[in-house]
Amino acid sequence: MGIEFKKVSSFQRGILFELLKDAYAFDCRYEQSCLAEWREFDNFFFDNPPIADKYGFITTLHDEAVGFVSWDPRNLPEVAEIGHNCIASAHKGKGYSKMQLQEAVHRIIQNEVRKIIVTTNDDLVPARRMYESIGFTMYQTRPNQHIAGMVGEHLDYVYFV
Repeated sequence: MGIEFKKVSSFQRGILFELLKDAYAFDCRYEQSCLAEWREFDNFFFDNPPIADKYGFITTLHDEAVGFVSWDPRNLPEVAEIGHNCIASAHKGKGYSKMQLQEAVHRIIQNEVRKIIVTTNDDLVPARRMYESIGFTMYQTRPNQHIAGMVGEHLDYVYFV
């Protein structure tokens, strides 16, 4: 039993929050700026399991949650926006994030979407490389006004189906 993609509803409330905290632990500014948003996101998914299970999943390794991805379907079929795409710190650099993203793209494409978009920060070079490696291309940059104390830009990537 290796990597598996499981329903969010098969886990306990708080797992998404904890995975986000761990994935971004390398820079405390993320937690300082995003903690409330991460908690709200976790609560929304666990308050709405049909949405959570249709528009996200948890990646496991030997039944241990190591990451998750979610996407916003509200603008289908024109566009789906990948929201969170994270891997726990202990499992970064092993290709799990790429497998997770490829699975998400595969599932999103089943909805006959025209394009998929994802945003990252310019300082997250491994994420940028991963998006590009599976066919996303950068199409715009925007000032980072979301994360306090972070200098740099948001990079928007697009994947045309």
